[in-house]
Amino acid sequence: MQISPLTGGLGAEITGVDVRDAGQFESLQAAFAKHSVIVIRNQQDITPEDHLAFARKFGPINVNRFFKPVDGHPEIATVTKEKDQKEAVGEGWHTDHSYDTAPALGSILRAIEVPPYGGDTLFVSMGMAYDALSAPMQRFLEGLSAWHSSRHVFGASAEDSEAARSGRLANATAATQDVLHPVIIRHPLSGRKGIYVNPVFTTRIDGLADTESEALLNFLYLHCQQPEFQARVRWQAGDISMWDNRATWHKAINDYHGFRRHMHRVTIEGCPLDGVSA
Repeated sequence: MQISPLTGGLGAEITGVDVRDAGQFESLQAAFAKHSVIVIRNQQDITPEDHLAFARKFGPINVNRFFKPVDGHPEIATVTKEKDQKEAVGEGWHTDHSYDTAPALGSILRAIEVPPYGGDTLFVSMGMAYDALSAPMQRFLEGLSAWHSSRHVFGASAEDSEAARSGRLANATAATQDVLHPVIIRHPLSGRKGIYVNPVFTTRIDGLADTESEALLNFLYLHCQQPEFQARVRWQAGDISMWDNRATWHKAINDYHGFRRHMHRVTIEGCPLDGVSA
């Protein structure tokens, strides 16, 4: 097994491994804990059953409410953009399931068909972003909480989106989640402090005036997008990538119009998140 860091602070590429091999799981789990994003290359023969079996080694499966499921496998979400479609699901910086009381531990995305170029995924380290803040700003943020919601993304207001019209997203009536999380969390596994707001699902900072909340969130979003905190995954068919939703943001790059990109995603249940004083 070869583990090669993608950047100086986030992500790793892994080769010479088979996710079906129970004897290699402990090393994969350790790499995931260390790097937050792992790209496991050359898993072309993996079946949906193999995908689910690998995911269950990390924890119970979270069945997504809104993505179109794979036929016969409701635990697997379809992430697809057809040749004639313009919108890619997940184009904005986000953290999967931050609108849940117990946000997802991570997501495992399997590339089945990829375009000849483009369609990369970008990631940001929330721990690195926190570390780069000044000490007074860190202390200020550690006393705050923020609201996250699914309503404006998956609810009735989004039913006219191309993703909803094409059937890639559905079940708008289930978009009823509103939850309050600490702005700065202590990671459940590593204990590292990290920023926990994101541009897609976070709606406001609790207790601040609307103008104050907007200004603070915009500052954090710009701060977190610095390239020094990022890693980029260039997909190949057969790759499996896994990321920690408590430690990262990600976004899909929609730069492959006229080509199809087809993937399967399995999401793993997480736990409630504690602030740094907990």
